Amino acid sequence: MAGHNKWSKVKRKKEVADKRRSKVWSSIARDIIVAARSGGGEPSANLRLQYAIAEAKRANMPADTISRAIKRGTGELGGADPEELVYEGYGPGGVALLITALTDNRHRTAPLLKQLLDKYGGKQSAQGSVSYLFETKGRVVVPKSAVGEDRLTEIALEADAEDVDSGDAQNYEIICGPTRLEALKDALRKAGIEWESAGRQYIPSATRLLDVATARKVLELVDALEEEDDVQSVAGNFDIPDDVLAELAGK
Repeated sequence: MAGHNKWSKVKRKKEVADKRRSKVWSSIARDIIVAARSGGGEPSANLRLQYAIAEAKRANMPADTISRAIKRGTGELGGADPEELVYEGYGPGGVALLITALTDNRHRTAPLLKQLLDKYGGKQSAQGSVSYLFETKGRVVVPKSAVGEDRLTEIALEADAEDVDSGDAQNYEIICGPTRLEALKDALRKAGIEWESAGRQYIPSATRLLDVATARKVLELVDALEEEDDVQSVAGNFDIPDDVLAELAGK
């Protein structure tokens, strides 16, 4: 998983900014709706709904907003129900991209994403063209101020995590199988350890190194995609060397 580390650092910085965006609650609400529609409105019997509700609480979403989203998903309330779609494509330099969207109108979302990919030097591709390059994993980011590395590693291994990385100066990153994410979070809760973020994501099986020019173009595309309300997340199979990140930061 080492090739994923630098991209994770970029993503962590973006996650902090994303929490300030007005779209966060609506994005989480749509995730709750989809989870409730696919697996029912009882969290104890719907693991995905548990994840979505936990994320809503971490974002300080009011309980009545969470309840309404669940009821929309189960059909108790009216309104257009969003569906989760994964679009595949390529960015500058041939990097593979998986774009996860929640939309109530696929005829709006697909052309919009294609337009953005074309505008920023990428292209949309057929289903299955790049998804084989990624695995679905659970990922938990824990502040280093919350626990020592040895203790965190011990807890993570007992919860069947796959990897604990020292990450950057502020955070550790734990990777686990997608079905082990809730068990890992429970283990951290019982140990009294708070995490910064936790969820499922696509992680590339291998990455390609980007130079400054290509990295700038790729990150501009990712930023543009993530600004769209329908887009939940963007995963890419690229790695940005430390010296390139430093040059980009100092532009």
